[in-house]
Amino acid sequence: MSEIISYKCPNCGGPLIFDPKKQKYACEYCLSEFNQKETESGEPQEPEAGKKKKGGEPVLYTCPSCGAEIVTDETTAATFCYYCHNPVILSGRLSGEFHPDYVIPFAMEKKRAVEIFEQWMKKKRFVPKAFYSEDQIEKISGVYFPYMLYSCRAEGSLDAKADRLRVWVSGDRRYTETQTYDVRREGTMPVKFVPRNALKKSNRELVEGVLPFETEKMKPFTMGFLSGFVAERRDMGEQEFSEEVKSEVRHFAEESLKSSITSYDSVRVQNQTVHLDEEKWEYALLPVWTLTYHDGAKDQMYYFTVNGQTGKVCGKLPVDRNKLMLLFLEIFLPVFFAMLIVGYLI
Repeated sequence: MSEIISYKCPNCGGPLIFDPKKQKYACEYCLSEFNQKETESGEPQEPEAGKKKKGGEPVLYTCPSCGAEIVTDETTAATFCYYCHNPVILSGRLSGEFHPDYVIPFAMEKKRAVEIFEQWMKKKRFVPKAFYSEDQIEKISGVYFPYMLYSCRAEGSLDAKADRLRVWVSGDRRYTETQTYDVRREGTMPVKFVPRNALKKSNRELVEGVLPFETEKMKPFTMGFLSGFVAERRDMGEQEFSEEVKSEVRHFAEESLKSSITSYDSVRVQNQTVHLDEEKWEYALLPVWTLTYHDGAKDQMYYFTVNGQTGKVCGKLPVDRNKLMLLFLEIFLPVFFAMLIVGYLI
């Protein structure tokens, strides 16, 4: 059974929301600000139990501020009350095996995400206005997406034959001398935090298109960072992409060893092995600003995303066919009439 946690201002009782710009918790009512230590020393509002609907994945919770029912699906871990907009955290969703190890707090506020979106859209001429209307832009949301992070130590060795050529000309003859060497390379490579999307319902292009994150800035997970944002709990584990990630790491290690063989004209790998040791999977919530748009006519979902830490942009945009037709006419008609005139004069 999940519980609701709502972080309240010790001064006025208003909801506390994490401010990415100040990296503090802010109250929008009395304008008080609190750091992480001050927030942890206070007590969140008394949690209330959630009630699961019969046979379905949606879950009902009672908002601790206004008493309205909050409806979520089974992976949502932080959200807002639709009626009073009070931020709530469903603590039970992030307990036990689903308790994240790390979190990267949002480093940019919504205003900055909107600015990045507007700058990006200036270069996109054929997008429907509905995608960047004022109402649509207002829907940009800060979401903590779940990622599984893989770390290990890769130990590899490589045996190869490498050729070095010397070419010269004497008289009318061209000579080539080939010297062949036995080459061996060995090395150990630490691998830290290879990410994989751990939410089935999310669009993989969306959540992986904003990678990489600066993982050295991750913090131990604290629920307070989620206040004021949406957060999703993972519903995928390491077993679902373990082999894929290990294969990727092995390939990278093999290519790294091979690329270390330089100053030869050709290299032929004879034997190569990579052993993965000290393997470890960890779970992190990482910040993404998202904007989605559903094209009802095509029944397709389009999106714009911004890495909430670095500002990297990723998007899949709809195309307005009418705008494309106008461009075609602007280019084609003048050329067509010019050809008619030339043909008439000839």
